[in-house]
Amino acid sequence: MKATRYEGNKTFSVIDKEIVAPAEGEVRIKVAYVGVCGTDVHIYHGMMDKRVSIPETIGHEMSGVVDAVGEGVTDFEVGDKIVVRPLDDRKVKASDKGFNHICEELKFIGIDSEGAMQQYWNVPTFVLHKLKASTDLKLAALIEPLSVATHDVRRSGLVRGETAVVLGGGPIGLLVAMVAKEVGAQVIISEVNPNRIAKAKELGFDAVSPIEVDLVEYVKSKTENRRADVVFEVAGVQPALDIMCEVAGIRGRIVMVAIHGVKKEVDLFKFFWKELNLIGARVYEKEDYEKSIELITANELPFEQMITDVQPLSNIQQVFENIDKNPEGLKVLMDCQL
Repeated sequence: MKATRYEGNKTFSVIDKEIVAPAEGEVRIKVAYVGVCGTDVHIYHGMMDKRVSIPETIGHEMSGVVDAVGEGVTDFEVGDKIVVRPLDDRKVKASDKGFNHICEELKFIGIDSEGAMQQYWNVPTFVLHKLKASTDLKLAALIEPLSVATHDVRRSGLVRGETAVVLGGGPIGLLVAMVAKEVGAQVIISEVNPNRIAKAKELGFDAVSPIEVDLVEYVKSKTENRRADVVFEVAGVQPALDIMCEVAGIRGRIVMVAIHGVKKEVDLFKFFWKELNLIGARVYEKEDYEKSIELITANELPFEQMITDVQPLSNIQQVFENIDKNPEGLKVLMDCQL
């Protein structure tokens, strides 16, 4: 079979590799599609070389079909369409308080261990979620990032009739907006990139640039001055942190979706003055995956428009180089059987 490897120094290789039988409690997956996410791009740029074992096969946004089952596997059979929830949470402690998805010794499959950017992939069954036979495997490759969004929205407590402001209109921001809209909320997206604003509008969202309009006044005009009930900070930049407390209304909830690797300034006075809540949201839980599977299966949201391009696995180096040249794209999928 063909497998890809991150070699360091912005380099991927494609190698020949033996197909291995699944061990006890494992299945072998014939990988269909793998999405390239921001974390994969960070790996490509060498930002995670201290964490990734080089050379390594990466990738965690995937879909596929069970190709073989190991001894003792009874819940899955050959031909089942599946996705992987790439969290190895087996080393839990009492101090984790039952929140296995963010346990202290969590390992992220496809980063901390071998991932999906190969034609066949052996994984333990506890990471699998079964799909309906009718599920489109291209769309199913969006289930992992969509689960980030369903987790964010669930953590926010957003309900029908509330107003949500999404700061950042990239792939995750758009998925958060879709899930928020599906809940029944009024959604406003704030994004500085004109191409992404155009894409958000194409998807049916109210999207504005905080450079061109006063975002606070705009949100007030849409909410009878109440401002936002929930703000999702997805941009990960200081201006978003500056505006999130202004956009949020009294007792508003701010969900920190973006990853901030260094300490940033936040206006804590606004938290006191308006009794705001700041909510952390990291990865997802089983129920978020099941919700995402329901949404993909129903296919009532414009998921297909999230897919910018589909490229063969053999083009992996070109794929990452092109993402660097065109960072405005949304989701690139890799066809792992080509």
